[in-house]
Amino acid sequence: MEQAAADAMGLALGKIGAALALAISALGSCLGIGAAGQAAVGAWKKCFAQNKPAPFVQLVVCVGAPITQTFYSLIVMTVKLLPMAATAANYPATIAWGLLGGSAIGLSAWMQGLIAAAAADAFAETGQGFTNYLLALGIIESVAIFVMVFIVVFA
Repeated sequence: MEQAAADAMGLALGKIGAALALAISALGSCLGIGAAGQAAVGAWKKCFAQNKPAPFVQLVVCVGAPITQTFYSLIVMTVKLLPMAATAANYPATIAWGLLGGSAIGLSAWMQGLIAAAAADAFAETGQGFTNYLLALGIIESVAIFVMVFIVVFA
């Protein structure tokens, strides 16, 4: 009976570890989208106040950019961490990978949102440089992609 309880606890903790990857990166996406969204709203307001055409698509791209990190952690969770959590003894590793991977991916999303906020403001003011801004967003996105690939391949 005692071993069964320990196994059940290990399985539950493993699933929590897998869920941590998704939850922490989703928090980062929320922070990033919040920052970019506030900047986009302010940029649209400036355009409307100056009777300039407001760039819709480009600013929505900036606002939505940090959501992709949540998808990356969903891949990590379903492809690697949940299968790893199927064995009760793996829960310490699953928790560690979930915390570390989720934190790195979430931080990438948050920083991407801050870059997107600056990009939204700059593009609305000048109407130029959108490709450059996408490059900056892509570079920080690559951090999350590297973390996802590393965990899926090596964890």
